[in-house]
Amino acid sequence: MRPIVVTEFVSLDGVVDSPGGGDHPHAGWTFEDVPFVEEAYAIKGREMETATALLLGRRSYDEFAPVWPSMEEFATYNAMPKYVVSSTLRDPEWTNTQVLRGLDEVAALKETEGGEIHVHGSATLAQGLLAAGLVDRLHLLTFPLVLGSGKRLFADDADKVALTLVEHAAYANGIQLSVFDVARPTT
Repeated sequence: MRPIVVTEFVSLDGVVDSPGGGDHPHAGWTFEDVPFVEEAYAIKGREMETATALLLGRRSYDEFAPVWPSMEEFATYNAMPKYVVSSTLRDPEWTNTQVLRGLDEVAALKETEGGEIHVHGSATLAQGLLAAGLVDRLHLLTFPLVLGSGKRLFADDADKVALTLVEHAAYANGIQLSVFDVARPTT
């Protein structure tokens, strides 16, 4: 079984919307509002080493696909298989991209042979994956900002999800790294 890892930049109040740019009133908040401290982003390099596939929602795909293929720092991601959960996307142009029509197809992908599947961005997809019990690990970089509004990682009406902290760190700029395993009930 392949583990699904959700990785997010998140504000202190739980917003994951437009961290690098986009339509949110505070778009770009990860780069514009918090001083850069290189070691806070070390997890991103580790993620690139351990990911064997990307899983994206349609909006994240639409934002990443025109940009990431031309960026040398994303060459590893560009070469690996990418899966987009969408009911409307046809003929994706990003190399090695396949469309999945719903969470049942994600569950089937999870049952295949291979390594970690990483979800970047894609708040709505991440909420659905969490609700369906398909997420195995969360990588959260929490920024010392309160944004007040925007898409959140955890839905207001979400069921309880027990998490086990497996790694944590705090950095000079106030960013906190938290890596959680999703605790599965024992039978």
